Amino acid sequence: MKSRPCPVLAALFAAVFTCSAEIPKDYRGTPFHDSRYNDGAQKIPGRIMCAYYDLGGEGVAYHDIDPENRGSGHLNPLNGAYLNEFRKDEGVDTSYTKYRENIDQNPFNRVQPPDGLLYVGWTESGEWFNLTVEVAEAGTYFFDILYTSNRGATIALDLNFRPLVPTVQIASTFDPAERILWRNWHHWNLSQVTEIVLPAGKSVLTVHIMDRGNINLAYLDFHKKS
Repeated sequence: MKSRPCPVLAALFAAVFTCSAEIPKDYRGTPFHDSRYNDGAQKIPGRIMCAYYDLGGEGVAYHDIDPENRGSGHLNPLNGAYLNEFRKDEGVDTSYTKYRENIDQNPFNRVQPPDGLLYVGWTESGEWFNLTVEVAEAGTYFFDILYTSNRGATIALDLNFRPLVPTVQIASTFDPAERILWRNWHHWNLSQVTEIVLPAGKSVLTVHIMDRGNINLAYLDFHKKS
């Protein structure tokens, strides 16, 4: 006797593969590129860098509560260094991991990030950013998020401006044993998120900060389900 496919899963696959397989033609954002990164849409499976959000500016590639980058050019000095001035004229707040003074190399990390890793930070509820991605093969994927969160948060993901994952709970990395209070924003963790179905080809992945904010997002690692 032949097994019959689950109608719920069949409907899910049909919805994602037929409705979300193309970037809307009126989307004016473009994949990030600069003097160091010029590989076009970020690849899945693979590592999707949050700081490589799309070009296009406020209201197109991202929405940020204030127009200034609170990392590049503020926390990080304008001294000509690539990391310190990364996307300094854009509203999304970006910075990078620092091993000096044990800022991001500390005993409270669940996962140790590399030195000089770019990330999106200073996040607030209602903010979002777009990432143009290219999926090599349609199917089911797991993804991990490298992040810090001093009080927990919720994010959501859209695919081509349609809901993909309505809620992703970000667990707090706050540790009461930490004696350097501001470093509770620098306890890194890698969290595996629920599986998702992705169509092949280019798509726009939107990351929404839903509530509480105050999280640093470095990357999303996508792995195809066996």
